[in-house]
Amino acid sequence: MIIKNATVYDGNFEPVRADIEIENGIIKKIAQTDAEGMDFSGCVVLPGFIDIHIHGCNLADATDGNADSAAKMSKWLAAKGITSFCPTTMTLSAETLKKCFGYVADTIGKEEGAYIHGINMEGPFIAPEKKGAQDGAHIIAPDFTLFSELNDICPVKLVDIAPEREGAEEFTKKASKICTVSAAHTTADYAKGIEAFGWGISHATHLYNAMSGLGSREPGMVGAVLDSDDVFAELICDGIHISPATLRISFRALGEDRTVVVSDATMSAGLEPGEYMLGGQKIYKTDAARLADGTLAGSSTNLFEEFRNLRKFGIPLKQAIKSVTINPARAIGADEKTGSIEEGKNADLLILSEDFSEIKAVFVKGKQIV
Repeated sequence: MIIKNATVYDGNFEPVRADIEIENGIIKKIAQTDAEGMDFSGCVVLPGFIDIHIHGCNLADATDGNADSAAKMSKWLAAKGITSFCPTTMTLSAETLKKCFGYVADTIGKEEGAYIHGINMEGPFIAPEKKGAQDGAHIIAPDFTLFSELNDICPVKLVDIAPEREGAEEFTKKASKICTVSAAHTTADYAKGIEAFGWGISHATHLYNAMSGLGSREPGMVGAVLDSDDVFAELICDGIHISPATLRISFRALGEDRTVVVSDATMSAGLEPGEYMLGGQKIYKTDAARLADGTLAGSSTNLFEEFRNLRKFGIPLKQAIKSVTINPARAIGADEKTGSIEEGKNADLLILSEDFSEIKAVFVKGKQIV
């Protein structure tokens, strides 16, 4: 199969006129050719988007106890241009987590849309003071034995931890050899954050949210992330979790290679305002997903909506594209097989109108989904 006559954003994320030849789900060749193929004149081709922090969408949730929820998420996400993802768990009991991990493991390899890299484990190793919408009843200290048991059920690609918790250093040094470890839901200050990066923490979950903020005399965890050279930072770009002005400042400070746009979406994504569930707790979708007390509880957005927001907010196009493709792939160590349009990688492709506003086609491992 050959995709022809479109503007392709190549491995350097620069626009070029080229055709894409796909064989057995892999990009075989990127070059202009006289061979016949699928004509996408007037379109642009981007790498498929990658959401490494998503709890749910379209009335499905990775921890809702339903065996088919990850599969439902896979279909809905592909229609939105997301070609791979990490179902994200909440702070729940060990028994419940093991059950949910099993359901995701059973789905891997059977997805009909976006494919699963593995699980993003948000909680239960967090700080009670910064639990946000997590259930405080199930928060525990870092437990490498539990982590290992869960990882044996389904591969963990990212695990959250509050660096100030007792045992965090030992846990991080062990877990970082297995997956990405992220600072999250934490009261840690700047000094503790910098120390934790030395242990092996290389990621920050939903920057600004549920962590100590940037101040004039105390830089906080936010300052530690901004002041580092190689820590990835998640950014929820729905315009609610972080203001557009703060996003512009953050994208400039973090640079082109460390910004990772995530949805942190709940099962309310794609649905009308109303009452839904997240991690065993009721949430209410109005302008955003919230607990009854008004606490933000994930989002109701998706990466394609956020990408369009970034265009409106004034984020440079190249950085916006990298933030939903290669940067999340690198953050979880999946960049050798996806995240950019290069020969030998999965043919995960998002074809858009010339103004980037409309999805024209989606290919997951060479199979056209949309």
